[in-house]
Amino acid sequence: MLRRLLILIVPLLVALVGALGVPLAMAVVQRESQETYLDRLGDAGRFASLAENALASDRRTALREELDRYDRLYGIAAALVGTDRALIESSRLPFDLSDPLVKAGLDAAFSGYRGDAHQVVWPWQDADLVVVEPVGRDSEVVAAVVTVSPTDGLRAAVLRQWGLLALVGLVPALAVVAVAWPMSRWVLRPVRKLDEATAAVAGGELDARADEVGGPPELRRLAASFNAMVDVVGRALRRQRAFVSDASHQLRNPLASLRLAVDNLRPHVTDDEAWRIAVEEAEEMGRVLDALLAATRLDSASAAEPVDVDGLLAAHVPAWRALAGGIALEVDVPPGLRVLAPPGGLGSVLDELVGNAVRLSGASRVRLWAVPGERVELHVTDDGTGLGEAERAAAVRRFWRAPRHQNVAGTGLGLAICAELVTGAGGELRLLAARPRGLDVVVVLRAG
Repeated sequence: MLRRLLILIVPLLVALVGALGVPLAMAVVQRESQETYLDRLGDAGRFASLAENALASDRRTALREELDRYDRLYGIAAALVGTDRALIESSRLPFDLSDPLVKAGLDAAFSGYRGDAHQVVWPWQDADLVVVEPVGRDSEVVAAVVTVSPTDGLRAAVLRQWGLLALVGLVPALAVVAVAWPMSRWVLRPVRKLDEATAAVAGGELDARADEVGGPPELRRLAASFNAMVDVVGRALRRQRAFVSDASHQLRNPLASLRLAVDNLRPHVTDDEAWRIAVEEAEEMGRVLDALLAATRLDSASAAEPVDVDGLLAAHVPAWRALAGGIALEVDVPPGLRVLAPPGGLGSVLDELVGNAVRLSGASRVRLWAVPGERVELHVTDDGTGLGEAERAAAVRRFWRAPRHQNVAGTGLGLAICAELVTGAGGELRLLAARPRGLDVVVVLRAG
């Protein structure tokens, strides 16, 4: 989360610096270009004054020497061009009059105007700065002074100032990032602790608590509210488990006494059917109490851990075959399969599913098979009577039993407990119709 926050903050900061820096950089270019242009324009104006006197007196020696001295000193070519576009005097030869900027400047000068006064030289443009100054005014223009200045120094000055601007902008940006890092950690630390506490509570650790000390006041209040909520939920769950556990244990003694009394009445009862029903009802009550105790343990189930399916099958298949009796039991699971399941829970789940298929389905064949992958599918399929769509949806609810199984021993809690165990391990339990008939119970678990 800290990286994502910084990834969001830093580009915004860069965009802000860029929004401020780009106009400043453009202003620097325009200012430097304008200053250089005005400087060259002043030189050209001075040459124009000299040229006007030289042409009027027909003495151009001083003008030629001034042009040569200017070129040697500053490296700037300068020339005097007549109205017929011929060179009158030049500091160097050849002097290129075919350049588009020179031609445009001469056209403007011979019309009585100066050339483009808004030349902007960008650092990546390797172009000369051309200044054309008319000699004479209006309709009395007799020649034009042309200067062609290299822009290496201008572009270097612009780059230096751009570098300075970048440095000036980088320092506060780095300062903001340096401040944002510990500030973000301070703000997000309670969020991280709250996330860890939430994950721990979801994994069954009801004693996990969020940090109520660090961070902004709003997050401290959120952490305090979360801890209070966990306290309330924990107390409610403990009371629920305690009630069911106490009730189950307290009922065991009278139930055992009842069963003993029923057994003692056997010699004195003439109706064997009534005595048998009483014994079965007492046994059913015992199974219900055991199922209720098993259901309460789900609330404290630990997180999933890798389970070796081969070892589990080696321990449980012999008992399944003994339970199946004359029903064909097939096991088709690839070797080396590992899944993430509740510790000690997958064996109980498969015991329940195989036991239901053997006892309740009326099948002649039960098959356990698997589909490997990132999410492993364990199928328990039978060819019995199966369940309708509405019955399959209701079968995972506690205490639900199919109408045709009401007289078969059971509590209606086994499949519901299996579904909760599998879901708690990050998996899924599905009830599907088998083809051509029967029930296909699918346990989907993450590969281990």
